[in-house]
Amino acid sequence: MKTLFLAGCALAFALAVPGIAVAQDHSGHDPTHDHAGDTPPPSDLAARERTDRSAHTDHSAHAMGPLAPGAAEGSGTARLPQAEGMMPGVHFRLGGGWIGMAHGYVTAVHTDQSGPRGDDKLYAQSMAMLMAERRTAATRLQLRAMLSAEPLMSDRGYPNLFATGETAGGEPLVDRQHPHDLFMELAVRFDAQVGEGTTAFLYGGPVGEPALGPAAFMHRASSRHNPEAPITHHWFDSTHITYGVVTAGLAGRAWQIEASAFRGQEPDENRWDIETPRLDSWSVRATLNPSANWAMQVSHGRLKEPEALHPGEDEARTTASLHYNSGSGLSGTFAFSAKNRRPGATLTAWLAEANWDITPAHALFARYENAANDELFHDHDHPLHDRAFRVAKLQAGYAHSLPLGSDLTLTLGASGALFGTPSALDPFYGRRPYGLSAFARIMLGG
Repeated sequence: MKTLFLAGCALAFALAVPGIAVAQDHSGHDPTHDHAGDTPPPSDLAARERTDRSAHTDHSAHAMGPLAPGAAEGSGTARLPQAEGMMPGVHFRLGGGWIGMAHGYVTAVHTDQSGPRGDDKLYAQSMAMLMAERRTAATRLQLRAMLSAEPLMSDRGYPNLFATGETAGGEPLVDRQHPHDLFMELAVRFDAQVGEGTTAFLYGGPVGEPALGPAAFMHRASSRHNPEAPITHHWFDSTHITYGVVTAGLAGRAWQIEASAFRGQEPDENRWDIETPRLDSWSVRATLNPSANWAMQVSHGRLKEPEALHPGEDEARTTASLHYNSGSGLSGTFAFSAKNRRPGATLTAWLAEANWDITPAHALFARYENAANDELFHDHDHPLHDRAFRVAKLQAGYAHSLPLGSDLTLTLGASGALFGTPSALDPFYGRRPYGLSAFARIMLGG
């Protein structure tokens, strides 16, 4: 594990080396046209990997290498439709056949959530991603680092009605979305060809994502403009920041099977550190890519005491998702999850979201969620304590993107949300709670 940690840290050092040649990739042509050694020429990489990114310039996904070109890569080892293509970014040579990539954004958001338990806040989301990669005819090695400045935010995060999970100051976060940790990923991935069209891979590091659930929400093209985390985050992708992950798998053009060992406990309140890795939980996932436009996955995991608010309770989590990307601006995700507390109840959640890039400058997005949540009242003396309520959120918005030179994009947008709740929650949330948000995002490599 120490070796994996050092390899992840080496990425940040490598990208800081002075004198590297930098070129922005806008057209699908890789600027590293003079690779040394046995790395495939970029023209070959482009032919195998790239799609027109004019409608997907904010999607944070890695492109699959020459070993298994049947899908695009999302967070961790998750696969997405091949039509999602290669993530945008500033690409550059590092020498010795290595390619580097930098990508990131800062988003200023103002949100106003209504009702007695609502709140308003101006806050900033952020992510910086660095990657180094070297390929031969039969292997690929990736070093990944992903960071966030969100620990600068209040430890109570930002208002998001009916979102629950994790704590601040020892108190449960309810109707709030917690900030991300400084270290979102420090990991290494190695792929090797083991047969015609088949590769084996190993992924892991002190901070990573196990093979459980769909790609994390900020890595899906279907949610790329949405300024709010899903209220079902802790059903689908709360493991996208996990301290200690090892994943092994096999992949072909149209399929992937994998298994992970990882730390089941969610990140603690200290957002600045790297927590002690442990491998006390496990998961398995199978993914099918029947065509360039589709990806579907099913996964199951056993998490050891994932939530600080439920000590002594393990969790069995089962998810299934379907992802679509037209390759010309329309993307969507439909997902289901069931988390069974052991001991405890089984809570289910549904999610459907879509993004439509009408033109490179104009986009519409929407998300619908429905979840059974029993964490809305943590006071043990409250009559509704531990009672599960099925709540729903329907959100829709518009985004307008403007290029700022060759390397930066400014996106301005707004969204509105309506919540569906049982009448028993009216005294606490109001009869028809709603939320309004406006945002401005600066993106590198967009």
